[in-house]
Amino acid sequence: MRDRTEDQVELVLIRHGAVRANQERRYIGRTDDPLSREGIGALIELRRKGLYPQAGLVFSSPMKRCLETAGILYPEKTPDVIPEWREMDFGVFEGKNHMDLKDDGRYQAWIDSGGALPFPEGESREAFARRCGEGLQKMIGFLSETPEAARGKTVCAVVHGGTIMSLLSRYGVAGGDYFDYQVSNGKGYRCLLSWDGLSTGPDGIRNVWMESVRRL
Repeated sequence: MRDRTEDQVELVLIRHGAVRANQERRYIGRTDDPLSREGIGALIELRRKGLYPQAGLVFSSPMKRCLETAGILYPEKTPDVIPEWREMDFGVFEGKNHMDLKDDGRYQAWIDSGGALPFPEGESREAFARRCGEGLQKMIGFLSETPEAARGKTVCAVVHGGTIMSLLSRYGVAGGDYFDYQVSNGKGYRCLLSWDGLSTGPDGIRNVWMESVRRL
């Protein structure tokens, strides 16, 4: 029998549609660009093909590219914004691509570290993971306070590629490295998100896990 203190929902994590910087393979984190015309068209085509499940609730990063994506995929829903789910701050790499950075020693050091080093003048993966986790706790708090809003329904979150990689590598019971969960624009993962209200630490953080993870 399932413990009454445990709750779960189907969670769909969707990466936003493409912006011009994505097409140019640039690091885009804090830059708040809109979707490109091609990005919008690709989302509409994926929606037409039935890639995205119906959603009872929609959550989103506050960035324009995510809010625009949510509006295209779920026009009948008003997304609840999770500020902590904005993309990683890429520091001095922001807006640049490999060709711009290939002669920068800091970039080579970051590559040699397997992406583990903090971005110069930006964010570390550990700090980003904590922030994304705080956002997940915020979403779960909303679901716990209003369980009737999500009961038996699918919850969708329109976020960034980094957000998806961070959450699944940290909470996925199947394990996997951060970069194992890379996904292209408009694609994502479905999983079963569970949390146990009794398993809390001194700061009140719930025990959270994701299982049955599969690509859209």
